[in-house]
Order: sequence, then structure tokens, then C-alpha cells
Amino acid sequence: MQSADESSHAVESNSPAPGRTITTLSSREVYRNRWMRVREDEILRSNGQKGIYGVVEKEDGAIIIPIDGDRIWLVEQFRYTVQERALELPQGTWERPIENPEELARGELKEELGLEAAQMALLGSMWIAYGFTRQREHIFLASGLTPTEKKPDPEEHDLVVHSVPIADFERMILDGTIRDECTLAAWGLYVVWKAQQRQR
Repeated sequence: MQSADESSHAVESNSPAPGRTITTLSSREVYRNRWMRVREDEILRSNGQKGIYGVVEKEDGAIIIPIDGDRIWLVEQFRYTVQERALELPQGTWERPIENPEELARGELKEELGLEAAQMALLGSMWIAYGFTRQREHIFLASGLTPTEKKPDPEEHDLVVHSVPIADFERMILDGTIRDECTLAAWGLYVVWKAQQRQR
């Protein structure tokens, strides 16, 4: 019989974990603009079946969690794809390869919120929507915040900045006011990271 500790770490599987099970036979770019590239690949699966795979490629981005005491900074903007205004954590990319994700995070913090951070801690990185997109986001906790000159991107002309109590922010997550997956995932990572810090 498994102990509670053993069972909590058990992983059910009906077969050994395989390695790469899809091979790329050919690839062609079908669209490109300054923000993304779209390609269509001809693929071969390990079961012998051929198919196609559409992939959207975007440069790495940063998600910033700006916490000031018991408050958190958010941005609100119109998201064209869903035709709604959305509340979310500040995030973005520079549409070019980045060597230092922290530099990007600090740039986005200044651009969107007009803030500088005395401390910027990298909590982790994640792939977003990798069913069709190849893009990685680096999550930073920003603290020791001070105002500085705001430099909004021309495309963010409608961006509104909010500072809200963390309790209200979490309530908005639970009641569906905030539905941005990057915001939800980044906050989940922060909650786990914070819990680990308390145990040290």
C-alpha cells in the first residue's frame, strides 16, 4: 500500500513517457508583420500519420507584478481580438530578440505605468498558448516602486492605470472581472513563490 506521501507524488500513465513524437517534414512562412510570424509546417506523427501544424511565432515578453505594500498596479486597455476592455498586469514585448529580460520588464514598467523598481525579482518563465503559439513570457516581481516619466507606446493610447488593494485584485480574479491568462498564471506563480519564501 502506498503512503500518503508516495501517492501524492504518483503520476498515472498507460505508457512510457515518449520523447519527440512529431517530425517536421517541411516549413513555410505564410505571413509576417512587425509583431509576429506565421508558418505552416508539414509534419509526420510517430503513428505514421502526416498532417499540418500552424505556428505563430512571437518574441519573448515580460509580465510584471508591481506590488506596493498591500496594493498592486494594473493596466486597463481595449483588447481588439475579444472586443473588450481588459484589466491585467503590465506586460509586453519589444518585437525583437531580447538578451536581458529584466531590461524589457523595466522598460514595460516605465512605459505603461511610469514607475521604476528598486528591486526586480525573476520568478520564472512560461510558454503561453503553445497549442499554436511559440512565445515565452518572463515573470518579474517589481517592488520599491517610485514614479518616473511615463513613456507610453503609441499603440497604447487608451491605456488606463489602476492601483487596487490586493484583496480586491484577487476578488476580481475569482469573479471573472480579470480573465487574462497571463495575469492569472503569473499571479499563481507569485502565490506559490511567496509560500515557499515563508517556509525558508
